[in-house]
Amino acid sequence: MEFIITPQAILGAIGVFILRLGNMALDTLRVIYVIRDRKLIVWLLGFVETVIFVVVIGSVLADLNNWFNIISYAAGFATGNVIGMMIETRLAVGHVQFTIISALHGNEIAGHLRENGYAVTEIPGRGRDGDVSILHCDVLRRDADAIERIVQEADESAFITSEEIRPVRAGFWRGWALKKRETR
Repeated sequence: MEFIITPQAILGAIGVFILRLGNMALDTLRVIYVIRDRKLIVWLLGFVETVIFVVVIGSVLADLNNWFNIISYAAGFATGNVIGMMIETRLAVGHVQFTIISALHGNEIAGHLRENGYAVTEIPGRGRDGDVSILHCDVLRRDADAIERIVQEADESAFITSEEIRPVRAGFWRGWALKKRETR
């Protein structure tokens, strides 16, 4: 059986690409929300994702001689992953813990962070060349760029790492502190 290129075949392949892209973008977001324990969002994304998947895979499997659909399916998969990651980055859901190590400006960095409403835990440490300040600052992911900017303004040579965290118990969080100040 031979495949003939028609406008319908090209439109169908474009449809497969778009649906598969959407399917994989939702899949990427769903996995990220699974990690963050957001059950309702995970359920909704999983439901929509599955409906799209069944429709798309059905149309591809219905005509395996149509290599446009197969290529579009693969391209939609790959592109959807990247688009999902880009969407997730813009949503900035979750929390991040920064570890900041400064040889000379630890107190200054901590002061600037506190002035901007962020909680900081200071820990004295010892590095290769002497005493250092180790600072821990847990923030919402959407505040990550602000933290990096504040630290860099105070100490360009500070060593900064970050990792995603899931808070377990209450503590000082910027949003909570700002709400508390507004009610006074």
